[in-house]
Amino acid sequence: MKLTTVEEMRNIDRRAIQEIGIPEIVLMENAAREIFLNLSALIDGVQGKRICIIAGTGNNGGDAFAAARHIANAGGRPIVFVLGQPDKMTPSAGVNFNVICNMGIEIFSLAGERDWDKLLVVLKTADAAVDGLVGTGFAGELRENAQRLIAAVNKATLPVLAIDVPSGVNAENGQVAAVAVQAAVTVALGAPKWGMMFAPGSVHCGRLLSDGIGIPAELLEDVHIRQQLLQAEEVKEWLLPRPADCHKGSCGRILVLAGSRGMTGAAVLASQAALAAGAGVVTLACPDSLNDILEVKLTEVMTLPLPDRGQGRFVKENLQSLLEAAQAYDLVLVGPGLGREEQVQELVREFVTASAKPVVLDADGIYAFREQGELLTMCRQAPVLTPHLGEMAVLLGISVPELREDLLALTREAAAEYQTVFVVKSETTIVVYPDGMAYAAGTGNPGMATAGCGDVLAGSIAGLYGQTAAGRAAPAGVYIHGSAGDLAYEERGNCLMAHDIINKISDAMARLCK
Repeated sequence: MKLTTVEEMRNIDRRAIQEIGIPEIVLMENAAREIFLNLSALIDGVQGKRICIIAGTGNNGGDAFAAARHIANAGGRPIVFVLGQPDKMTPSAGVNFNVICNMGIEIFSLAGERDWDKLLVVLKTADAAVDGLVGTGFAGELRENAQRLIAAVNKATLPVLAIDVPSGVNAENGQVAAVAVQAAVTVALGAPKWGMMFAPGSVHCGRLLSDGIGIPAELLEDVHIRQQLLQAEEVKEWLLPRPADCHKGSCGRILVLAGSRGMTGAAVLASQAALAAGAGVVTLACPDSLNDILEVKLTEVMTLPLPDRGQGRFVKENLQSLLEAAQAYDLVLVGPGLGREEQVQELVREFVTASAKPVVLDADGIYAFREQGELLTMCRQAPVLTPHLGEMAVLLGISVPELREDLLALTREAAAEYQTVFVVKSETTIVVYPDGMAYAAGTGNPGMATAGCGDVLAGSIAGLYGQTAAGRAAPAGVYIHGSAGDLAYEERGNCLMAHDIINKISDAMARLCK
């Protein structure tokens, strides 16, 4: 499913109206019908029920006015509160406003304190609310009266259906400046907007639904739209079938450079995840003083101990041995639990830029390139980096709030500049390619906010390298990792641990192969 930016959706609407010839009022009517149907499903029918509708004077308000007609026709009692001057309504909104005026639907303009008192009374007795106050064009700060209205709706704790985007949510980046409607359901019109995938906006959306409202599919699926929601059907197409004559060496040979004293768990989780994702051979290169510990923890994963002079971490002298060892593998995963000693960081930079093999960089492997991202352009093949927001911000030399403010654009710029595939982890993980193509995860849950989940993700991506269509291991790994996490969440809830995700990877992949 395509995810649009606000500007892209605005252009789609314009093309549907001007090039295809669909009148704007028809699109508004289609939207209103979908809003009514989803509201009815939310509250088990509208007949005999009081519905508080808050509306602005733009087309978002027009959708709400048209929905009020459908509610009234189905036996409901819509009560509409308008914020703004009726004489400033957009033409299509004005048409639908006049219709509900002529129908005798109760309408109040929030002009004086008596109108606000009436709103509070209605909110206390209503069965649900519809938010049509402001749409996807909102950015910055809401006006004082809009904030007051949203606060009143939220305080009423009614089930709320938001039209297109909850009022107060920036649909471009998911940010909320002051206050935003807390919706139970949001019906995205045309296509979901990119920013609605990210907190806090995604939290305000509640359950996110989408409807094309009659816009031709070729507009909504335009190849120039470079954002996509990861879904099972697409990931399934990326998974390559195993031929009957395959063997362990042809299913992906993965070398993992990971671990240091106190952080052997990260190395174990990443290595085991690579195997769980279907890699044929996984070898963990590790400091030899930790080898006995790791061999106790690992059964199927082999180890390659390298002399570390008892320091419990890699040393610079390991470089040549690692480069030689890497030649026998298809991909190298570098970083989980390596540590941040300068000697280790130098080793990482030299290995990654000298190796001819594709590389996945995670955790301390990413830290080695902090504010030195230009070194990544020296890699023989585009590396895959899996930073969380903090690591990404450090890499770019900015703050996390600055990164969140413009996550997509900043990640695209970095991917193009460094010729790197970025897997940026947050409440919604994204994958961004050097050519600008971006994927957002549709899987994952709050229970995965636990130590080791990032190591499992990096291992999953590495393990899928030999089993997916060229260049698609990263988004496939993100989807499968999140899906496995969702399966674990069903059983363990917020008590799930990283190894629970590993145990569910096979189930997640089996579901894709049905």
